[in-house]
Amino acid sequence: MGRVWAGVDIGKEHHHCVAIGDHGDRLLSSRVANDEAELTELIAEVVELGEETVWAIDLIDGPASLFCAVLRDHGNGFLFVPGRSLQRIAAVYPGAGKTDARDAAILAQEARVRHGLRPRPPLDPIAVDLQLLTARRTDLVCDRTRTFNRLRGHLTTITPALERALDVRRRGVLTLLTGYQTPTALRRIGPARLTTWLHRRGVQSPRALAERATAAARLQSVRVTGETLAAACVAEPAAEALVLHRRVDDVDHRMKVLFHDHHDAALITSMPGIGDILGAEFIAATGGDMARFPTANHLASYAGLAPVPHDSGKYHGIRHRPRNYHRGLQRVFYQSARISVRCCAASQTYYDRKRGEGKSHTQAVIALARRRVNVLWAILRDRQPYQGR
Repeated sequence: MGRVWAGVDIGKEHHHCVAIGDHGDRLLSSRVANDEAELTELIAEVVELGEETVWAIDLIDGPASLFCAVLRDHGNGFLFVPGRSLQRIAAVYPGAGKTDARDAAILAQEARVRHGLRPRPPLDPIAVDLQLLTARRTDLVCDRTRTFNRLRGHLTTITPALERALDVRRRGVLTLLTGYQTPTALRRIGPARLTTWLHRRGVQSPRALAERATAAARLQSVRVTGETLAAACVAEPAAEALVLHRRVDDVDHRMKVLFHDHHDAALITSMPGIGDILGAEFIAATGGDMARFPTANHLASYAGLAPVPHDSGKYHGIRHRPRNYHRGLQRVFYQSARISVRCCAASQTYYDRKRGEGKSHTQAVIALARRRVNVLWAILRDRQPYQGR
């Protein structure tokens, strides 16, 4: 009995497993339900086929979560081949068909012949929770942005002057728009009574907001067609945006609590520009395991901050942005670099030097982000907090 390579094509309701031997001969092909009992039976059946079993899957979350948990519970690791990579690899194999069994067989073959695939280590429980909360926060922020855009569109229909004067992202403005949306209503209530109305609802700087809103309302005396219905279409998304604000705040609080429970939290936030939320997103993106990145260059490559060569023939030295990288991790480094320019003298100096070299704002921030990758990686390697010059 030799080694066995098992490829599993993940599905929502069923998975398909194909196991092959040392010489590529097929030992098993089975379709099992996404159920703990059947998955346990599959693992036991595959393990009995050889002395050592290597698993390869094309998904590690969502529908694959239960299978990954069962594998680890039985002491088995696995290799991860991303679905997009699998699609490109499948084009090299004979045949143009697309079946779960074929994909599983390709996964098994790739695990057998490709030695560059690295096993996925067990995930940090805090990192897993932060990944879920980060995904939830992204959904809520996207919903909130869509609500803002709809709100601006409806408000422009009623009174463009009011839309220009108010920032609908502000909670005080949203509170105002839940009660008063039209120039007629704002002129009728007046700045004094509107100030009192806003103050009772806990709005900050109610007088300034009331005066700004009523001043914009006085610029329009014409009542547009459909104003009453459009006003209702403004009030509803304004209330929805307030609810989304509270939900984002709740997720942020839970992320901060979890992040501070992580052993690297103090080291990460010692870097200027990285707060609790960006630090939590960093843990979620990296899985909380810096052993995955032997050098700072590996971390920069994973974040998409290391240009890759694009040479061909007599053309050399051409470098492009990589196609495959973690967008969330790149956002962490880019946003933290942009913030650090305002609060860190060393970052400001480096940024000014890059701008002096003729680089644009975005290019200078990306260059700074790449430099900060080295610093953060060294902080986590040496277990020493950031120390400014």
